[in-house]
Amino acid sequence: MVSVGPSVSIVIPAFNEESRIRACVVAALEQTEPADEILVVDNRSTDATVAVVESLRREYPEAPLRILRQDEEQGLVPTRNLGLDSAIGEVIGRIDADTVIEPGWVQEVRRLFRDDAVGAATGPMIYYDMPLRRFGAQADDRLRRAILKLARDYHFVFGSNMAIRASAWRDIRPVVCRDLADEMHEDIDLSIHLQRRGHHVVYSSAMVAGMSARRIDDNPKDYTNYVLRWDRTYDAHGIANPALRAPMVVFAAIYPIAKGMRWSGRVRRLGGSLGLAR
Repeated sequence: MVSVGPSVSIVIPAFNEESRIRACVVAALEQTEPADEILVVDNRSTDATVAVVESLRREYPEAPLRILRQDEEQGLVPTRNLGLDSAIGEVIGRIDADTVIEPGWVQEVRRLFRDDAVGAATGPMIYYDMPLRRFGAQADDRLRRAILKLARDYHFVFGSNMAIRASAWRDIRPVVCRDLADEMHEDIDLSIHLQRRGHHVVYSSAMVAGMSARRIDDNPKDYTNYVLRWDRTYDAHGIANPALRAPMVVFAAIYPIAKGMRWSGRVRRLGGSLGLAR
């Protein structure tokens, strides 16, 4: 298939993701429209993450798959930045190492960015290790649309499933926060700087990606600390709009429900493996 539209790179920051990186990269490789570049940025992994990606390079010798090392410091933000800085595409997709994009993801990204007014784009998630996945995807889509409506001028990009025009990245690159204390949501920081520099962010229900719900496995203290990153991000930017705290309320409320669903799904799978399911 001949691609029509801007060139697309996909950047995947990775740290000790040997169990998930293969599925992530294969999904990025096997698109209805191929990406122009897939760039895995390894951040001091001590497991077989790099070896898995190297094996994929041998398995897909014609694929535009590259590996970069970010060994200077530990952290998502510097690793993400190196990937976005190094990407060659006119549009740069950014996903997590446990993200599995749907086959039409690149095609939808190209369609969205044919509009020169679009500076960044994002879409819904399917939690592939939760029960009732498709129902959950519909709920996730509705929830994210509701959050965007509440946020009004601040249109979020979600770090597990986003794309940014390279020129927009170059514009905000000098002002995005380094977050040395690792207290903020780096994708919300990106969103704030995109908005403040006048870059239009769009949301598409067709730009679908899967991700792990492993955050739900956190203990209550760690999960609460994760949720409070929203507050800390807005406080760091002097933003007091209470509507922007809506994601905090939602994620705090769904934690016990999602944890129960995740546990229930594991019990059912265990029962099936033991021949107890009916």
